[in-house]
Parts: sequence; structure tokens; C-alpha cells
Amino acid sequence: MRISEIFHSIQGEGELTGVPSVFVRTSGCNLRCSWCDTPYASWNPVGDEMTVESIVERVLAYSCGHVVLTGGEPMVARGIHELALRLKEAGKHITIETAGTIAPEGIACDLASLSPKLANSTPSEELAGAAWVERHEKTRLQPEILRQWIDFYSFQLKFVVSDEQQLAEINHLIVSLDRIIPACKTLLMPEGVTLEILGSRRDWLVDACKQHGFRFCQRLHIDLFGNTRGT
Repeated sequence: MRISEIFHSIQGEGELTGVPSVFVRTSGCNLRCSWCDTPYASWNPVGDEMTVESIVERVLAYSCGHVVLTGGEPMVARGIHELALRLKEAGKHITIETAGTIAPEGIACDLASLSPKLANSTPSEELAGAAWVERHEKTRLQPEILRQWIDFYSFQLKFVVSDEQQLAEINHLIVSLDRIIPACKTLLMPEGVTLEILGSRRDWLVDACKQHGFRFCQRLHIDLFGNTRGT
């Protein structure tokens, strides 16, 4: 399994914000989001080949009960089901951060952090090339697969938002899932990797959360560490 990085930090996003966690970032992704903040695990994936045993050993070296499997897209990683099972058997709480484009197929998971990609994620042809634009647009939303995650796992829906017009898109997607989604399970996170950009989108996003009952999702790690690897 190709691993970009393994590190011990504080969860910066979602329901478990602030919880000490070990992050296992796989390298490789089936999407090419225009605003991707981990290009070293997606656009230009780098990392070392590691066995499941060696990954588990690294994780267990930290005295930490929470593990986050992230990427890139962790669900495309070879051996991800075996890794999740081994970590679960070791007593770890497992969060899987995924775009929800690949079926879970019974993977061990305590919290499915689902981040469906909105239209703002599609890259330009100049940036990614026509083939990737077509592939991304075809792949980015998989409602039936999202339903599988929602039906069988504790979940959160986390949306990266860059402008107010995307609120209608989010509401439409939630309705299309045909599932009871508590408003507090829908998290709106401002797009951006600097405090200035995040701050510029904060006020209207907070107002949107108040209006719809959604949950505001800050990016605590940016506030604490900046946009740096291993944090």
C-alpha cells in the first residue's frame, strides 16, 4: 500500500474536531479536485510502499485511540479493508475520510466522514486536461454509494463551500439521497488554505448554518499549524 504520510496530530475537521488522532494518508485518488489541498496524495501522488503490518506497527507506536484513514482517496488503496480490520481489532476508533464514490463493502469504520464533491471541485481543462475533467465530473457524485455508507455506518456529510450559490446544490443533493439526514449531520466547511480566505467566507457560511440548521465546520489545523504537511 502506498502511504504518503503517517502522523499524530489533532483532528481539525468534523464532529471530532480537537480529538488527538493518528492520520494514515494513503497516496492516490480517483478524482482531481480543483481546490485539492493534498496534491502530493492525489494530483501528483508520492509516498512509500508499506505493508499492512508495518503501518499498524507505526500507528500503535502512538498512545492514541483514534485513527483517521485519509488521502487522496483511501478507499482506492490496496489492502485498505485489511488495514481497517487490523486497526479495529487493536481497539482503535476508525474514521474514514472519503468522497463516497467507492462502496464500503463491509469495511471496519466507526465514522464515515463523507465529502461529496460539488460542481466547484471540477478542474479546468487547462489545469487537468480534458480526460480528467470528464472522469472527475462522471465520478464525483455517486448517490447510490453514498446511500450505502449512510445506511450502514455512523456518518457525517462534509461539504467544501466556496460561495453561497452552492447551498442550493447541497440541499438538492441531500433531498436526492432519499434518506433522513439530521441537519446537524451536514457540515459546511469554507474552502481555503489560509486564514484570510477562510475568514472571508466565515460570516455568510455561519449565517447559512443558522438558517438551515447545518453545522459549521472550521479547519482547526489551519489555524493551529497553517497549511503544512504532517499536521
